[in-house]
Amino acid sequence: AGSAMIDTEGITHLHFIVRDIERSLRFYQRVFGMQELFREGSTMVFLRTPGANDTLTLNEDPILRDSAGNNGGFQHFGFRLLDKADLDRAVQEVEAAGGRLLRRGEHEPGHPYAYVADPDGYTLEL
Repeated sequence: AGSAMIDTEGITHLHFIVRDIERSLRFYQRVFGMQELFREGSTMVFLRTPGANDTLTLNEDPILRDSAGNNGGFQHFGFRLLDKADLDRAVQEVEAAGGRLLRRGEHEPGHPYAYVADPDGYTLEL
């Protein structure tokens, strides 16, 4: 009797410790159009990408906030652009919203990517 696989919707939730919840909220709203779902207390906000089933939680817990941007063994997460031609504009939006470009390249011909950092230094792949 083997164990049965658990059915899921895939990875749906990321939770980040941030230094400034309003700064991070503005970044993810401006760059990715994420919408605020609800808040839990004054230090946590839950966001969703329009049309998706993902959830991003930003947490400005005063006890944990010094660990913001410290990835431990986690390296990056990605947003897949609907149109690869939008990559230049996406990088410009990241920079205009307080993030920064880390590096750009191609995984293979015709598959460009950019690694960018959010205001706390978390790495995102576009």
